[in-house]
Amino acid sequence: MRTLFALIAALFLAGAPGAKAQNVADFPSRPIRLIVCVPAGGGVDTVARIVADGLSRKLGQPVIVENRAGAAGNIGAEYVFSSEPDGYTLLAAQPAPLTVNPLLYKKMNIDPKDFVPITIMTSIANVLMVRPDFPAKTPQELIAYVKANPGKVNYASQGIGTTSHLTAALFETVTGSKLVHVPYKGTAPALNDLIASHVDMIFMELASAIKLHQSGHARIIAVATTHRVDTLPEIPTLDEAGLKGFESGTWNAIAAPPKTPPAIVDKLNKAIVEVLASPEAKDHFEKINLRSAGGTPAEAKAFIMHETEVWGGVIKAAGVPAN
Repeated sequence: MRTLFALIAALFLAGAPGAKAQNVADFPSRPIRLIVCVPAGGGVDTVARIVADGLSRKLGQPVIVENRAGAAGNIGAEYVFSSEPDGYTLLAAQPAPLTVNPLLYKKMNIDPKDFVPITIMTSIANVLMVRPDFPAKTPQELIAYVKANPGKVNYASQGIGTTSHLTAALFETVTGSKLVHVPYKGTAPALNDLIASHVDMIFMELASAIKLHQSGHARIIAVATTHRVDTLPEIPTLDEAGLKGFESGTWNAIAAPPKTPPAIVDKLNKAIVEVLASPEAKDHFEKINLRSAGGTPAEAKAFIMHETEVWGGVIKAAGVPAN
């Protein structure tokens, strides 16, 4: 009897790797859920829907976009983090929940380092945009104005820990100014209040800002790059305004839950990178001033680690408090 049990156990263990390999080979065999950790309509959401559409056709299964927003992306991130590591639940996120949120929130149920990055979807420069009736017309005038009015100028952000928040914190540090932070739950409400002149300024990705600038609903007065951008050649850089080396951009990535099998990650990476490189996706991105990124899971992991170090340093230097 013991021999029979041992034989059965050996056959089971021998068969397990084959079964796992077969599952990977068949992946995906049902719909994939892409959890977006910001409200509908934001930059990450737009990119995720473009990628999901192409990915559905490439993999032959529906890729369903689902928004789970709140707490600077932590709600959606925690949901994916605790999901089965089978490739059927993925996270589409802005930098914060994959990088610095542990420095900004005292209680978190996840460690972002344990996510399995699949690839970086897109990247874009940040710009400094002000309300339409703000008195400063140039970045030099704005810097002089905020330094002369400490604690009287406020700035909107897409939420605590977002690049719009941390770029403003960096701006305060390098200019020696004091601003008032007004965090919002996403891009749309922040921009709505900027247009209505309820807030003074915002650091925002170019894709979400350029149409408002072109329509006169708000004004971009500087770009946070080391060189001027092609779509706004008349707008100076903050480097030109005297903030040497000031640079800030934002990006969004797709990641899987911890312990997702490498074979599934690689299969998803290959398909997503092909979607990002497709003429259709590039055409969509060009229309909204985004640049497709791509790259391997290893490259995505290294990039996210670097970004964590950079913005973690900003948080500590600026003394951004944890919530």
